[in-house]
Order: sequence, then C-alpha cells, then structure tokens
Amino acid sequence: MSYTIDFESDAWQDLKLLRKGEQVKILKAIETHLSYDPTRQSKSRIKKLRLGSQPPYRLRVDEFRVFYDVEQEEQKVIIYGVAYKEHALDWLADFAQKRGNL
Repeated sequence: MSYTIDFESDAWQDLKLLRKGEQVKILKAIETHLSYDPTRQSKSRIKKLRLGSQPPYRLRVDEFRVFYDVEQEEQKVIIYGVAYKEHALDWLADFAQKRGNL
C-alpha cells in the first residue's frame, strides 16, 4: 500500500530556501523511500530517533535530513522539516520547543 505524503508549512519553507536541484533531489528521495515503507529502517537512509522523540523518524538525503512522522492507520507520512546535516540538532531542538516537548 502506498502512503500519502503531507508537508507541514514549515517543511515547505525549508525546501524553498534550498537551490532547485537540491529541492528536486529531496522530493525524489521522499517519494522513493517514504511512499511505500516509511518505517523500514536502514543503516544509512531511514533512522528511528530516540524513544519519545518528535518527530520520530529521519530520512538522510546526502547532506540533508528530512524529519517526519507516520500515521499508520491513515497511511500518511507527515514531513515536518528539512535541514542540513550540521543544523539537524538545532532544528530538532527548535521543533521540540515549538511543540512544547522540552
């Protein structure tokens, strides 16, 4: 079964800040890796973050990280944001603060 992909508005803003080629690469990776089995972990692509972490999953696309959650019953993937690898921890901290998870 395929999953629908929904983007939070912040995720679209993150993408808009990138060059067109980077946007295309990230969107293709999202479609390829998250449309059919978004929770299947791999050594290098999909990683489940710490227990209780929000968002719970991370997709690696070269030097970028895509943060997302999966709603199994609705067969939906929610993309929360995109960040450069070196800014990923800051992005997660900001996300947690916005959502009141700290």
